[in-house]
Amino acid sequence: MITSVKNQQIKTWAKLKQRKYRKEQGLFIVEGEHLVEEALKSDWELETIVIEANFEPHFDLSNQTVEYVSDHVFSYLAQTKSPQGILAIVRIKSVTDYEKKRLLLLDSVQDPGNLGTMIRTADAAGFDAIILGEGTVDLYNDKVIRASQGSIFHIPIIQASLEVAIDELKELGLAICASTLERAVPVQTIEWPEQVALIVGNEGSGVNQTLIEKSDLLVHIPIYGKAESLNVSIAAGIMMYQMQMN
Repeated sequence: MITSVKNQQIKTWAKLKQRKYRKEQGLFIVEGEHLVEEALKSDWELETIVIEANFEPHFDLSNQTVEYVSDHVFSYLAQTKSPQGILAIVRIKSVTDYEKKRLLLLDSVQDPGNLGTMIRTADAAGFDAIILGEGTVDLYNDKVIRASQGSIFHIPIIQASLEVAIDELKELGLAICASTLERAVPVQTIEWPEQVALIVGNEGSGVNQTLIEKSDLLVHIPIYGKAESLNVSIAAGIMMYQMQMN
């Protein structure tokens, strides 16, 4: 059992709380029993499972590399205020092949809770993949992972230039749809194509104008009350389910 935060392995893992070290090492931390179990159910590679002294997970870890640590050390590694006693060091997976029928494209979404919620909703709505454009919050931010509730492990997520991705998707026959207020039609009035990519934009400024000009369809969600707008993750959820109802 590791009992010191000065242990070299512990110091290396603690650095994974920072984006630059996650990118450098190709690893990230997943914390909590539910998220670790979701990772185990997936085809992602778990390098090590770290367990706090006296914690007993309810699932089998016989085929995993397990490291036990003291309460003090676990608290040092954990990123939540009330840690559950288990976390995993997971290797970042590169996605190269995925279905291209229903896609969600995210342009500069900066709130980790919003990104995680949209990943979870896209997974629930049966979307094939998500493409994260430049300026979007780090996919492996702990708040993103928690908000995704494990869906990060179940839907392909690609990080790419949206301008380049849109051109490639158009060549494959996908219609490009942008969520915007200007020149847009109500989302419930559209007969959705079989292959379509939905672009959702930044919380404050929306979808970049360059991407709007590249789009084939412009849609919005009608506001019937006095609210000025909808939260971006709520809006994305409404549109994704509307698209799947065709």
